[in-house]
Amino acid sequence: MSKKSRRKAAARKGGVGPSQPGPQRATPGQPERGKASRRARTKRNRRLGVLGGLAALVVIAGAALVVNLLPSNTPALLAGTDGQAQGQPVDGISCDTSEQVVYHIHAHLAVYTNGRPRIVPEGIGIVPPTQLVQTSAGPFVSAGKCFYWLHSHTADGIIHVESPSQRVYTLGNYFDIWNQPLSTTQLGPTHGQVTAFVDGQPFTGDPRSIPLNTHTLIQLDVGSASPGPQPFTFSAGL
Repeated sequence: MSKKSRRKAAARKGGVGPSQPGPQRATPGQPERGKASRRARTKRNRRLGVLGGLAALVVIAGAALVVNLLPSNTPALLAGTDGQAQGQPVDGISCDTSEQVVYHIHAHLAVYTNGRPRIVPEGIGIVPPTQLVQTSAGPFVSAGKCFYWLHSHTADGIIHVESPSQRVYTLGNYFDIWNQPLSTTQLGPTHGQVTAFVDGQPFTGDPRSIPLNTHTLIQLDVGSASPGPQPFTFSAGL
């Protein structure tokens, strides 16, 4: 046997065969690249989340701005009652601890400034501390320290005349109790030409002199725009 044959036989006997591919080894640096990729994706997702939140805030702020710029249909208060008379006699009108019933009538006052309605508040002529009751028609002042003979229980413009004797009261008396100015050029805190209507007809005199009779409809318009006389219906029982 030749040397070459003996070497082949020895190799077969020792179990050494053709070389087989071994297990693949990780390329150096591969785990680090994977971690870096995950970190980059995390940062990108965070940036997207922040940008999404900022976009939502911009949308909300824009919507709020649009709402604030839209004209409101809710009438504004002409003036509050904080500065009104606090129990002292006004124009010979007393403030009694109970309402008077000998002479009891109702009139109505509507106010417009530049063509837009204004609220005449509840509680005029009712001295605090007051008791406010919420009704389906709105707040109702049911009690107070004392009641002037001219007062309002509600914010619908109804003036209650409740006096111990029958006499003629005027709108000026009511505004004096409210402690708000009234003239041909000023209505409460609003300045301008005051146009008055009584029972749907123009009133050319001093608005302070308008008498408060049974179901008198009084409308005062201040400013250049006037909606003209507006209707009002007293509810049953008034």
